[in-house]
Amino acid sequence: MAAPVVDEEYLKEIEKARRDLRALISSKGCAPIMLRLAFHDAGTYDVKTKTGGPNGSIRFEEEYSHGSNAGIKIAINLLEPVKAKHPKITYADLYQLAGVVAVEVTGGPTIDFVPGRMDSSQCPEEGRLPDAKKGVSHLREIFYRMGLSDKDIVALSGGHTLGRAHPERTGFEGPWTKEPLIFDNSYYVELLEGDKEGLLKLPTDKALLEDPVFRCYVELYAKDEDAFFKDYAESHKKLSELGFTPPCILSATKSKLKAILTQGAVTVAAAAALLILSYLFEIGKNME
Repeated sequence: MAAPVVDEEYLKEIEKARRDLRALISSKGCAPIMLRLAFHDAGTYDVKTKTGGPNGSIRFEEEYSHGSNAGIKIAINLLEPVKAKHPKITYADLYQLAGVVAVEVTGGPTIDFVPGRMDSSQCPEEGRLPDAKKGVSHLREIFYRMGLSDKDIVALSGGHTLGRAHPERTGFEGPWTKEPLIFDNSYYVELLEGDKEGLLKLPTDKALLEDPVFRCYVELYAKDEDAFFKDYAESHKKLSELGFTPPCILSATKSKLKAILTQGAVTVAAAAALLILSYLFEIGKNME
């Protein structure tokens, strides 16, 4: 499939889609599964064969029916109206933009997003995504295959600050943090504090404490949220661009993109504050 032409019109559509995604994710409370969709579409990349990656192929039954993608069709279906409204945007860009917005509207860092990904109909074989039941060597095997580092492994694991595991999808149940719709560094704090009733720790989570290199990052992120946000934003961007070469954009278009991103960051901050306040209000009502 041909790569999209990233001109001013395409950038305008990206910004319109971003606004629609903010509204969708905020109203449906679906940030966790949107982040999972973005991760799972990108996380199949193989740096040696240059196959897989953030190319939208997860929209096909051949791939979304993989065991590790159980339940992911929910996110795919939720995004179809946005895709229909903005047909110029590729699925590959839409899925990665949804992941970026999911992090930002829940209070996480602003992640640099450059559009231009090409859609693919070639689905990778099953078994390229992490297995939650395995440990340190497995994590390194999976992430090194993508071309990512130890720091990336630990930073991206922080995505578990959002959402919860569902037994019908993963065989595990429960949230990783006490506030699973707020993106912060509590995943690492809870990890270091050990097992707690009602909170989940997968074997792949515990593996981050078993390896001295991994544990060093866990301890850093637990005490310094700013460091986590910085590294997470960098690692998320790397994941979202695996196998993707950002297109050359003319100077005028670059200026437009910069203006769009600046405006978007301000709006995201306001949306995140509103979402978090709404979430805390609901908690307050439930405690009364």
